[in-house]
Amino acid sequence: MSAPDAQSPDSTAARRVSARIGGISESATLAVDAKAKALKAAGHPVIGFGAGEPDFPTPQTVVEAAEQACADPRNHRYSPASGLPELREAIAAKTLRDSGYAVDASQVLVTNGGKQAVYQAFATLLDPGDEVLLPAPYWTTYPEAISLAGGVPVTVETDDSTGFVATVEQLEAARTERTKVLLFNSPSNPTGGIYPREQIEAIGRWAVEHGVWVITDEIYEHLTYGDAEHVSMPVVVPELADTCVVLNGVAKTYAMTGWRVGWMIGPTDVIKAATNLQSHLSSNVCNVAQRAALEAVSGSLDAVADMRTAFDRRRRTIVDLLSAIPGVSCPEPQGAFYAYPSVKELLGKEIRGSVPNTSVELAALILEHAQVAVVPGEAFGTPGYFRLSYALGDEDLAEGLRRMADLLKEAK
Repeated sequence: MSAPDAQSPDSTAARRVSARIGGISESATLAVDAKAKALKAAGHPVIGFGAGEPDFPTPQTVVEAAEQACADPRNHRYSPASGLPELREAIAAKTLRDSGYAVDASQVLVTNGGKQAVYQAFATLLDPGDEVLLPAPYWTTYPEAISLAGGVPVTVETDDSTGFVATVEQLEAARTERTKVLLFNSPSNPTGGIYPREQIEAIGRWAVEHGVWVITDEIYEHLTYGDAEHVSMPVVVPELADTCVVLNGVAKTYAMTGWRVGWMIGPTDVIKAATNLQSHLSSNVCNVAQRAALEAVSGSLDAVADMRTAFDRRRRTIVDLLSAIPGVSCPEPQGAFYAYPSVKELLGKEIRGSVPNTSVELAALILEHAQVAVVPGEAFGTPGYFRLSYALGDEDLAEGLRRMADLLKEAK
């Protein structure tokens, strides 16, 4: 009798976890943040620039709305998978108020945070093998969600020489007969770049001409600085509305990252299909969080204005301090709360006895010797850069950059 085939640990693991799920990479931004927090908990004075999370508390009126919701028996039961009707109405009203995009409540699906909206948009639109044009640098979750939905991410590379903005010519060069969707994000995570109105209109008209769907992530719509403005693509190209899905949420604008409320806006048939998916995947979003979100989107934007003022101050500070480091080049972000400096000139140089050849290796060196956590550009599809969130306190920001500068000035 022959012996059974030997199985290596790797092949056993492959049998235990599906290739679809086993192929998903951990979120690089959350991994960096978790490592920084773990080191801090162990007594190390680590300063983390990793997570895109405002350091401000959720506005008190929102918290009070949630407290009241906890005591209301209506919120102790299942509610519609698509979201509380009054919240869907409020999101439609807020969308018209903030971006000029008129939609009906039936076009809104409330999701468990922006990430669920991202995945469900791709899962609803993509068939296996459909291609998604993905300008890089991109948020780390986009390619994973595309692949998980059966699609194929097609990277369209941009760089700091153009403000990390993709052109119609680049998109057209990447388009094939399998292209189904363009993922669009302005203001951008990770670069803080913002597309000008005329370029947004040109891209929207190109998408309509070629029958390409647009998924536009507008989570940072209120975080713009100087003369920069957020422009919603279906507003400047109304004929795109029937092939466009808008993603948004309360996390960044209202300092509500932990409340987990996002949404999709799109054609009614797409939203109905995505709702059917969500009804089996997670059902309704936490009712208390939805009541909090209702207060947020219906209320004043005064707290948002205060946060934006602080972010603007930190934005200017981080650009100045990074640009003063030899070998670091930092374009000025126009939106969101991220700086995306190039560190290419530092690669291959000796620092504290090591010679980092990638931005991953350089980020590890900075964490070890300066106890500062940053996210390397590899996570966003563009090696040679760092993403630093400036959504942290002014003192930590200045101290973290001082430590980085002291270390990186040793490069030779």
